[in-house]
Amino acid sequence: MGVVLRNLQSVVPLRRARLRRDVEVLRHIFGVQRFDLGIICVDNRRIQHINNLYRKNNQPTDVLSFPFYEVVTAHGICHLLGYRHETEEEWIEMQQKESYILSEFNRLTGSHLEPLTKRCT
Repeated sequence: MGVVLRNLQSVVPLRRARLRRDVEVLRHIFGVQRFDLGIICVDNRRIQHINNLYRKNNQPTDVLSFPFYEVVTAHGICHLLGYRHETEEEWIEMQQKESYILSEFNRLTGSHLEPLTKRCT
């Protein structure tokens, strides 16, 4: 299945070929090859507007507004698959899944990435 990439921000340089390759590695690790994936990179102003519109939360969100790098993609895909970190239990589950995915990604690519997931308050 396909991956559609759109870059609507100019804050962080984005290498589309690298992003596409990394997303394919992550999809392989997750074992979810049979779905289309759209990634849209936006700045804080735009994501704050979207977050306010859809979630009634008038602030930027890390799930949608972070600059691209491989950890962020793994974190975002976890969210797309239904993982959350609103409670301590959800945080533990999300952190375990993200850690596993990144360890596999690091093994397959030679990277040394760490989870983005932060402890909930």
